[in-house]
Amino acid sequence: MATQQDLDFTYSTIDRIFRLSVGETGDYSGAMYNGDFSLSLEEAQTQKHAFIADSLRIGPGTSVLDMGCGWGPFLTYIKGKGAIARGVTLSTGQAQACKQNGLTVDVKDCRTISPADFGTFDAVSCIGGLEHFCSIEQWQAGQQDAVYADFFQKLHQLLPVGGRFYMQTMVFGNNMPLFESVSLDADKDSDAYYLALMIAQFPGSWLPYGPEQVIRNAEPQFKLISQSSGRLDYIETIGQWRKRFRQFKLEKYALYASLLPRLLTNPSFRGLIDVFRKSPNRVCFEREIMDHYRLVFEKV
Repeated sequence: MATQQDLDFTYSTIDRIFRLSVGETGDYSGAMYNGDFSLSLEEAQTQKHAFIADSLRIGPGTSVLDMGCGWGPFLTYIKGKGAIARGVTLSTGQAQACKQNGLTVDVKDCRTISPADFGTFDAVSCIGGLEHFCSIEQWQAGQQDAVYADFFQKLHQLLPVGGRFYMQTMVFGNNMPLFESVSLDADKDSDAYYLALMIAQFPGSWLPYGPEQVIRNAEPQFKLISQSSGRLDYIETIGQWRKRFRQFKLEKYALYASLLPRLLTNPSFRGLIDVFRKSPNRVCFEREIMDHYRLVFEKV
């Protein structure tokens, strides 16, 4: 799994830049347009939050754990609905931002949570967290299924029978290149190069092979209630994010300038220059190197 250091590299580095661009509780996961791209980014994110809350049957007094809560957008939404909301993240920057905005958030590995930590919950969400559960090394060792199966076994302890779990995650798509070809030295317009950029952007992370791998490892503890692809929605979301990142704010551009020493001295960080320039995740979605799924499960 991606370590706290890995996720701090990805998320805490851009913490203030992201919040200045998208808002204090900005959502760094795919929105839900459902084909209506006239919606604003905020409207599409709210539509997604409403869909998740309805899928999990969240109402006043519902206790909810949001795994990999980011900057707390879903926690903020359900707190407004009267839910008892708690989040966990491995990013110290995200956790601090959440606490400053009145949210209950801990820095903790969501794969290790047991009832001894926070008790049990009526519902659990994980919006993008599964993408970081398995490392390349674990996949190469043939451990990916075991990683997911172990997670669902622990999740089973946190919910009552009939309790629901919502997950949305990137997955590898139909056009994924051979791993042996994936390299930052590959042709700059090749699928192998764009996937290598994704690996550089999210160190320590390896995606599931389609929703089928996730569903298979959720059984028999959970039954699938619904699934849908959000690939096209995510392409639009990324386009909207990039517009926001480029909008001028003096404080934001001063932060961009502050990253220059790291670009010059940190090889890993320097490898992300093309990420800022090209958006490899958008290209991967457009080329169906990756897909994106929303999955609703129920404990049996």
